[in-house]
Amino acid sequence: MSAVTSTIEQSQSPEEEQPSVKWLSQAWLEPRLVVVTLAAILLSLLGERFGWPEPVILVLNITSYVAGGIFGAKTALQSLLERRLDVDLLMILAALGAALVNQWHEGAILLFLFSLSNVLQDYAIGRSRQAIKGLLKLYPAEAKIRHEGGVQVVKLSAIQPGDIVLIEPAERIPVDGVVVSGRSAVDQSPITGESLPVEKNVGDKVFAGTLNQQGALDVEAVGGASDTTLARIIKMVEEAQDSKAPTERFLEKFEQYYAGIIIISVLLFIFLPPLLGIVENFNAHFYTAMVLMTVASPCALVISVPAAFISAIAASARGGVLFKGGAYLEQMANIKAVAFDKTGTLTMAKPQVTDVVSCCELKEEELLSVAGAVEARSEHPLAKAVVQAAEERGIALGEVEAFEAVTGMGVVSKVDNRVVRLGSIKYLEQKNPMPDHLVATKDQLEHQGKTVIGVVREGECQDCGACEYGDSRCDWMGVLAIADQLRPEAKKVVADLRAKGIEVVMLTGDNPTVARSIANEVGVDRVHAELMPDGKVAVIKELQASIGAVAMIGDGINDAPALATADVGIAMGAAGTDVALETADLVLMGDKLELIDYAINLSRKARRVVWQNITFSISVIVLLIISVFAVNLPLPLGVMGHEGSTVIVVLNGLIALLLWPEIQRRAARG
Repeated sequence: MSAVTSTIEQSQSPEEEQPSVKWLSQAWLEPRLVVVTLAAILLSLLGERFGWPEPVILVLNITSYVAGGIFGAKTALQSLLERRLDVDLLMILAALGAALVNQWHEGAILLFLFSLSNVLQDYAIGRSRQAIKGLLKLYPAEAKIRHEGGVQVVKLSAIQPGDIVLIEPAERIPVDGVVVSGRSAVDQSPITGESLPVEKNVGDKVFAGTLNQQGALDVEAVGGASDTTLARIIKMVEEAQDSKAPTERFLEKFEQYYAGIIIISVLLFIFLPPLLGIVENFNAHFYTAMVLMTVASPCALVISVPAAFISAIAASARGGVLFKGGAYLEQMANIKAVAFDKTGTLTMAKPQVTDVVSCCELKEEELLSVAGAVEARSEHPLAKAVVQAAEERGIALGEVEAFEAVTGMGVVSKVDNRVVRLGSIKYLEQKNPMPDHLVATKDQLEHQGKTVIGVVREGECQDCGACEYGDSRCDWMGVLAIADQLRPEAKKVVADLRAKGIEVVMLTGDNPTVARSIANEVGVDRVHAELMPDGKVAVIKELQASIGAVAMIGDGINDAPALATADVGIAMGAAGTDVALETADLVLMGDKLELIDYAINLSRKARRVVWQNITFSISVIVLLIISVFAVNLPLPLGVMGHEGSTVIVVLNGLIALLLWPEIQRRAARG
């Protein structure tokens, strides 16, 4: 059983968890030890006030140290075994130092606030992680499987590919599949981010975790509970939250060197002044050194980056944008150019017939009837567009008696006992030169960026006088113009990117005329056409050298080399697409081009929050160090300032980023 399936089942059956394991975990134990630490401190203070025996007070003090410092000491020891120094070691040393000069309470307060700060950090960051793990709740506890004998209720893990799953109204869909019976509207917002329900009919795909609405559906499962788009999203985002951005990795290395510098500096501060004879009270001097070690520790600085990035990754996933790691989130804020693939990204990848031009007095309906009959035998996208155009006009298709495909050129067929040839103009003109009036029309349509195909029918020409061929029978029925449809939002998205100072480039394997036509319509200045996959890679490298960091947006399959070469590879409309989820650095789950702008805005927001946190953290450290020497800052106040700043940077990342998308949505609604 896969890890994802195991996680799903655990989330559905919390009562089955073993208590003996749960209470030994740090997540369960640490908050309770914080309470024990506080209780021991208060009892110790009370004991001193009322003259309790010294051994009792000592036991209470030791209890407060053990309860407050056990996990910090464990982490510090693990780091030392790995030959690393960290903040936990500084805190433990400072607390032990306070005990050495009989300042047990100050040391215990340090450990109490340090452990309390860790609990609050874990809770705040855990809220970010739970925002994603909450997706597990989108899985129903059970599913209904149709069998010959009726309907059987089974666990999610029992569903096999090919099973027919009954989805009743108001139920969540348990697996990815294809509708085989029924009709309904499905709320796909958890997967694609679409705000409105989507109509589902026989043959349509559905995704696990989406909500069926008014109608019943029979869905054929294409995989099990562990092999769904939702499961892949959960796994990918959890891995992304555990990955580290370059700034975060730098601060982790910085922490090790910084901790070493602090320890050496404090040791020099402890021993050098007394050796020089400028210290009268060694205990007070040693106590000051412990305060200095505490306030100089970089807790807030180290946690400032992951606190912001984990929150941002959670927020983006809820908005339908999946970053595969903090590195890509950070890099997205530095993007200087965005390269769009044309087909399926700026356009819908759904060709439509835009013009029907019949020859002489032939009616358009007859031209579409013949063309539709021939193309009904083909699986080519352009053929489907012709058939769709005929069906939309309610035109009956002719009777096809024979069909032969000429690879890359067209088809030869017999419709209603007459030979018909359909395909590229170059192919048709090998036998039937195109009449002049159609040549002018074809040139005009191609100039508009449209693909033009012709239709020739044997015995068509009746010496109509429209061309010079007369009795030679040119046999042209006419031409059809087909064009991909531009996404409605494409023009605004390009304009928004350019307003941010980002260079927008279009890459396509299409011919220059079609490419330039689309580019002019959408507002793209730089166009590279007739590109093979290696050509797209070359353009990406050229942009990186001349402009800077480049994001490439494609379909995640034939654009894979370019996606891998770009600083950030973005897969467009990738719900249910395994290849896109695997190859891209950033996945837009909904078929929404505007999510690109959202991703850039969120990454820039995250960068601002990171630098706010870094600046604040450094400022607090400097202020506290100055206070140690200027006003003899006591250890409890130093600890409060140190740990308080740590909690503040965590909450800043949580509030500023996790709640930011909702704030933006409310602002948009006015």
